[in-house]
Amino acid sequence: MLNFYGVPVTFPGMEEQTQFAQYIAVLMLLGVAIAAPFGMILVSTLLGKRGKRSQIKDTAYECGMLPVGEGNPRMSVKFHLVAMLFILFDIEVVFLYPWAVVYKDMLKDPATRNLILGSMISFLAILFAGYLYALKKKAFDWKS
Repeated sequence: MLNFYGVPVTFPGMEEQTQFAQYIAVLMLLGVAIAAPFGMILVSTLLGKRGKRSQIKDTAYECGMLPVGEGNPRMSVKFHLVAMLFILFDIEVVFLYPWAVVYKDMLKDPATRNLILGSMISFLAILFAGYLYALKKKAFDWKS
């Protein structure tokens, strides 16, 4: 049932739907999402050209040059540490957005006026302390 300015509005043929009926579209999308990749692989296998395979055809294409060196060079552990720290600080910044959205509304309420600003300042202080610790330990310098 729809409400239009507080007045209930019904249309002919519009009945109350069950919870399962509301999820039919999601289940159909899930079915398509599962069937599409398998269908593409099947069609590619059935219609694809099958030619003779040779060692030169199976080598990686490197802009017309023969590949030189190992395919997967070893990466420093510090590189992965910097990547994890980036993700950590990036996720922490994501927590600032909901705070900014409700900030004005919570300032109106006298009970939460000081609480919202104090909680965010303490959150940022802990985040900044972690950042300073990572700088002190030279965690961001992954090349050395």
